[in-house]
Amino acid sequence: MNEMNSKYPLVEAVRDACLKAAHEAYENAGISGLCEEGRWECAVAAIRSLDLQAIIDAMPDGPGSN
Repeated sequence: MNEMNSKYPLVEAVRDACLKAAHEAYENAGISGLCEEGRWECAVAAIRSLDLQAIIDAMPDGPGSN
């Protein structure tokens, strides 16, 4: 259980990055005039293209810290 608790900050950072990327992509696609389906596809693509290593490296304790 301790190992799982120590990973929560990373999991939360990944979730926050996914939500932010999806929201920004969805809004930008709407501004560009895309339909709802197109906006959703842009949001999903933004999540898929996230740089996960950058999220890990940005963690306060650094990569791989326990």
